[in-house]
Amino acid sequence: MSAITRDEVAHLARLSRLALADEELDHFAAQLDVIIGAVARVAEVAADDIPPSSHALPLTNVYRPDEVRPSLTPEEALSGAPAVEDDRFRVPRILGEEA
Repeated sequence: MSAITRDEVAHLARLSRLALADEELDHFAAQLDVIIGAVARVAEVAADDIPPSSHALPLTNVYRPDEVRPSLTPEEALSGAPAVEDDRFRVPRILGEEA
């Protein structure tokens, strides 16, 4: 694989609307070359018999059963509210919303 050139980095910088100094172009060219090499090594290791995965270890979500449990009545829940309207907490309007 050929090394990324300084001109290619300058082109990418222009596309990204980045102003880079001459020494930055050389610095980033070397860094991008290392990154491209690392990606190429990963591509070599990837085998067809290994399925793609998003995590190193398998994940399983743990869910509890959805059961009805004793809870507050609407009156109990709203008993400490400073303002109530239609069995709900009344709060000030925001963002100039219309009713």
